[in-house]
Parts: sequence; C-alpha cells; structure tokens
Amino acid sequence: MRLRCAVLDDFQNAATEAADWSPLADEVEVVPFTTHFPDEDALAAALADFDIVVTLRERVPFPAALIARLPRLRLLIASGMRNSVIDYAAAEAHGVTVCGTASSSTPPVELTWALLLGLARGLVQESNALRSGDPWQSTVGADLHGRRLGLLGLGKIGSRVAHVGLAFGMHVSAWSQNLTKEYADEVGVQLAADKRELLADSDFVSVHLALSDRTRGLLGAPELALLKPTAYLINTSRAAIVDQDALLAALHEGRIAGAGVDVFDTEPLPAGHPMRTAPRLLATPHLGYVSQANYATYYGQAVENIQAYLAGEPVRRLP
Repeated sequence: MRLRCAVLDDFQNAATEAADWSPLADEVEVVPFTTHFPDEDALAAALADFDIVVTLRERVPFPAALIARLPRLRLLIASGMRNSVIDYAAAEAHGVTVCGTASSSTPPVELTWALLLGLARGLVQESNALRSGDPWQSTVGADLHGRRLGLLGLGKIGSRVAHVGLAFGMHVSAWSQNLTKEYADEVGVQLAADKRELLADSDFVSVHLALSDRTRGLLGAPELALLKPTAYLINTSRAAIVDQDALLAALHEGRIAGAGVDVFDTEPLPAGHPMRTAPRLLATPHLGYVSQANYATYYGQAVENIQAYLAGEPVRRLP
C-alpha cells in the first residue's frame, strides 16, 4: 500500500502545481486540504489515516496531545526551518521525524512595502471609490521622502526593508534589544537610543522581530501612545508582538493614522472578528510568505524530504 500524505491549508489549491510530486507517485498518495481545520478534534479525525503531513509555517500547532492521536504519523514537514508550535520531544517519543524547508525573506519584505505604500497613498480607499463611482480623489497621500522609518528589528528582513526605505529617501532608524551601532552603521541606518525614542520619532514603524518571551507584547497601550497621530504601524512579523486590543483601540480612537497588518492571534481570522472591520486598517490574510517562488521552494523541498525519508536518510531535520 502507498503511504498517504496530507498537505494542510492549501487554500489556493496550489501545492500540487507549485512542485513536481510525480517522483512520489508509486509510493505516496498526496491529498491537499484546501480548508482549515477549526480545532484539534477535527484535525485528529482528518489526519488519522495519514503517514505524512505537510504543514505551512506555524499556523497549525502539533502539541503532544495531537501527535499522540495520530498513530500512523511518521513524517511531519513544516515550511521554513523554524517552528515554535511543534512539540519536538513528543514527536521523537512517538517516532515521528520532523523536517523543514528553506524559506525566502524576499516575499515578506515586498509585502511590508505593499502595506506601507497602500496605507500612505490610500490605495484601497481610492481604488474602491473609482470603481464604485464615488467622488474623484478623497485622500491626500503621506509622503515617504524625507520622513522617518523606524524599524523594530534589523535582521534579514528588517535590513532589506531598510534598504528600500533609504532608496525612497527616508531617514531610517532601528532598534532591538541586541542591535549594535556597528551593525546599524553597516546597514546604513541610525541606531535609536531606545524603543521609546524610535516610536516617538518615526512617521512609519515596521515590526521585524521574532516572537519570544522578550518580544511578546512589546508594543502595548503605553508604547502605542508614543506614536504620532500621523504615524503608521506595519506588522508582518507576529501578531503577539503587538497587543491586539491596544491596537484596535488606537485605530478606533484615531490616535494613529493607520496600521497595516498581515498577522493575527487566530488564523484564519474568524468571521466577525473586530480586526475585519477596524477603521484605518489595511489587513491581509498572512500573505507575507505566499509567493510563487516560496511555494516552489516549500513544496519542492517537501518532495525532497519525503524522498530522503523513504530512502532512510532524512534531510533538513528540525529542530
């Protein structure tokens, strides 16, 4: 009998088109799931007959309780080489091999600028007005040239966002707990004295930090209160870095000009969630990693991982 491989959250039904799965045809049956399973019970029931699971990023947790309910599971593949929602000890205890894939930092950089530019120039509002016959021109765009871009985090993604900001003629500052002046100078940006200074001085603030105990809730109500009323906040990193209730309050009360958000505490975002209708918010459904090139890498390397596992020589093992 062939092994069965489930591909989770294939919302665009793109997994089997993004890569060539034919080398597995004789040994593995690939079954994409185009809808998200709402809870652990539904997931356990759906995956009960699968030997291999391919999951996208950190959307689906695999805690010990779930792994114990999947006795056939032998190989779990997650896109990217970092995943904080898999219980690796439980996987090992149940004989489950966990592997990852490469992931490009280019798509989230590009989406960051799509959100920032969309907010600054009122693109969604103006496009909707044009298509519906509403008044011609209702917004006055915010300039980028000469304004200050503040980056929380200057790693692989943050540094590339910085280079684009510099190309627009922006003044770019950065801060994180471990950022040094030497590295900031190397990237060509100013090191902010502290988080408060960065928030208070910036016209646009973009979050590019990994989620950890130190960054969880890093921007709460006191920090958001430091932003100028004309400032915009962009978060394409992790939702939990920004207090969601505090952000919603700032948007509803008009204490900031707007926010661009690609990440949420619960994904997919439930119907009726306040983030779906918040004013001054440009929101996208976690598209940061969703691009043709990234999908080709994710699923192409998933095929390679399965081939290597079947050959008894697993590659790209996590953690």
